[in-house]
Amino acid sequence: MEMIATILLIISSLVLIASILLQSGKSAGLSGSIGGGAEQLWGKNKARDYDAKFDKLTKIAAVVFIASSVFMSVAQKF
Repeated sequence: MEMIATILLIISSLVLIASILLQSGKSAGLSGSIGGGAEQLWGKNKARDYDAKFDKLTKIAAVVFIASSVFMSVAQKF
């Protein structure tokens, strides 16, 4: 059972790192103002859709990470 929790911990940590790194920043700064015209032309909905998916994936991975960490901590005490 601890092996499954360890595997879940490793996978969730990798997914958490990847999903955080792939999210776009809330303020794009100078690069956002330069590329803003193309975003308005092609639409922001695609970027929002990806950000929403990464946001949901980040939340799920965080819950799995915390749950498996707590389980492994409790399992080591017994």
